[in-house]
Amino acid sequence: MNPTPQHSEEAVARAANSRLVRDFGLLIKSATRLEQRIDSALRRECGISHTMLEVLIRLCRQPGEEVNQRQLADDLTLTSSGTTRLIDRMEEAGLVRRAPSAEDRRVALVEPTLEGRKAFLRAAAVHAQVVEKYFVKPLAADDYAQLTGALSEIAKALRDTR
Repeated sequence: MNPTPQHSEEAVARAANSRLVRDFGLLIKSATRLEQRIDSALRRECGISHTMLEVLIRLCRQPGEEVNQRQLADDLTLTSSGTTRLIDRMEEAGLVRRAPSAEDRRVALVEPTLEGRKAFLRAAAVHAQVVEKYFVKPLAADDYAQLTGALSEIAKALRDTR
């Protein structure tokens, strides 16, 4: 059976090599490699994963804020069960503790421990070094500002449309 013109090998290759496919692939590849560098540095220097740091960032952002696991799952785009397992590991490591909610017995609030706050400060410094080296330094200041502005607009567009 002969392929139709729109399904020819040339048409398929053009689609696979399109600017949009290439540019989006570059974004994903760069973000994935940067995340891998951050995760490796955090595991090596702090003994925590990048995802654990993301939890600690969320918990430390507003001192005294009560954050439940459902909010964490939404904020970190994790499943509910994945968040539960992650918080279990972090609790076992002494980084966070669960506390019952005063308003709803079914809800467990998560808060950083003193050890968790110390680990967060160490990890935040390591994170900043890696981000500076691989995300900020390769770009001129104007290019960096343009990139972060563009990423903000993309994030806004993704938030506003479902």
